[in-house]
Amino acid sequence: MLKRLALATALALAAAASVHAQASQAPAWVARSNADAQTLLDVQARFNPENATALGLPGYDDKVADLKPNLESRQNAALTEAKSKLQGMLATEKDPNVRQDLQIMIQAADLQIEGNNLNRKYMLPYLDIGQLVFNGEFYLLKDEVDAKRRAFALKRLQCYVGQAPGCTPIIKLAEAQTASRLSEKSLLGPYKGNVDQQLGNTQRYADGIRQLFTKYKLDDAQGKAALDALDSQLKAYNDWVHSTIVPRQRDDFRLPEPLYAYNLKQVGIDIPPQDLIKQAQLEFVEVRSAMQMMTPVVAKAEGFQASDYREVIKALKKQQLGKDDVVPWYHDVIGKIEDIIRREHIVTLPQREMQMRLASDAETANVAAPHMDPPPLINNHGERGTFVLTMGNPAANGAASDSTYDDFTFKAAAWTLTAHEGRPGHELQFSAMVERGVSLARSIFAFNSVNVEGWALYSEAEMLPYEPPAGQFTTLQFRLVRAARAFLDPMLNLGLISKERAHDVLRYDVGLSEAMTREELDRFTFNSPGQATAYFYGYMRIEQLRMQTELALGSKFNRQAFNDFIIGQGLLPPDQLAEAVRTQFIPAQQK
Repeated sequence: MLKRLALATALALAAAASVHAQASQAPAWVARSNADAQTLLDVQARFNPENATALGLPGYDDKVADLKPNLESRQNAALTEAKSKLQGMLATEKDPNVRQDLQIMIQAADLQIEGNNLNRKYMLPYLDIGQLVFNGEFYLLKDEVDAKRRAFALKRLQCYVGQAPGCTPIIKLAEAQTASRLSEKSLLGPYKGNVDQQLGNTQRYADGIRQLFTKYKLDDAQGKAALDALDSQLKAYNDWVHSTIVPRQRDDFRLPEPLYAYNLKQVGIDIPPQDLIKQAQLEFVEVRSAMQMMTPVVAKAEGFQASDYREVIKALKKQQLGKDDVVPWYHDVIGKIEDIIRREHIVTLPQREMQMRLASDAETANVAAPHMDPPPLINNHGERGTFVLTMGNPAANGAASDSTYDDFTFKAAAWTLTAHEGRPGHELQFSAMVERGVSLARSIFAFNSVNVEGWALYSEAEMLPYEPPAGQFTTLQFRLVRAARAFLDPMLNLGLISKERAHDVLRYDVGLSEAMTREELDRFTFNSPGQATAYFYGYMRIEQLRMQTELALGSKFNRQAFNDFIIGQGLLPPDQLAEAVRTQFIPAQQK
């Protein structure tokens, strides 16, 4: 999972800036494209400066999200104006690459306007303020962030709590945003399970921010005053949620169909959900059969008895790593994978070493699954992406027997998780974009989960032939997870399967822990409906594109050249990526 960068809250659109740190390595047209991106950047950073910080854009580190009245109409007006300027540029632009980037940015503006309008039509405005504030502070409080910038974390926190000139406490702005539309009874409140989870995580966010302030020595008198105010205000906000939001929460997790269809489009799904369901179900059956065929091989290699693939999953999960052993084990696997990548000429490795660490409790509350924390894509001065391994995020009210994750920290899991989150997956993809100077329109505005998660799942498949049997088997299990996601998510949201039956598929057929099963169901139903379908669909599109390319080139097909080209295109959606391969890569290789 990529820890997603998004300048538009809940809509996950990001902005661009005018300069890449590595711009000198990029073609000349990239600099022109990045300069054009300033038009949309100004709009995005104005409304959500926290994520401008995350992207590496200077000048916004002490500013906070705009939650002032009439937010959606003001944002739509600004986006419409930016879109008009971009269309003017497109009308006179001759370079085909810059034209494509302008079209990407115009489509990004349209997509955000569409999302704003749909949310305004159907949903009662409501924000998880604890998460918003934690992210705003965390973007500044990392080891790789310039120490001079970390001081702005205090200024930002003071603005969040109303202790800075011109700043109203953000909880008051959020409450007012909701109150302005409470009388509209047709608007849907948040799903009950979502509210429960957010209330349970609020204190973890507050504690996480306090720990970061202590770590970076920002907890002087002013810092403590701001932290104390945050504690008090978040508790007050929780009380307000109980009194105001809980009565409006809904019991049915399903979104209105236009909103769910928008979610699918926004992550990059361009086929009807019914077609996706059929294709994913076929993949599930075939992967399950492959796991069953591997069962005797893995059992023999690992020295245990098993006749069913589910028994192998249970046996491998018994090889759990202790907290002190996890990171060394993963780093050993990272080294082995990099050796394989070089030896087999799979893809060009980044110039930077790969980073990996365990998540803090607050990070785990924010993103419960293993993920890659991306590097700044703007003004990058050597900062690197980081593979962040979580130890699980049990729900606050979960019984002890139901809250233990065993899905990420057994020995064999290190192979597929490293390939996905690290190399040749997410970390390599984002490092390559920074090092090669991919245009910001293609690395940020074109962001779609189908490309990002599809590349990561494709990376798992690239490494699978070279792994030990237990690693190969676990890679297949994780592919089984992605196939299950691609049919369970739409089936749940279209009312084609019960939550109980979906639970049993994940728990007993896929072999997930009860805690991860619950997390997956939360993901499908309220945390991010639609997003989980992107893994399988993106993987399928890249594999299809590769097969088409092999057929076109025959003996001239070069795997490393193909993979490097795919990486070099940034985050283009499937159709545009396929067009680039057909019109650029294949002709160049045929010479």
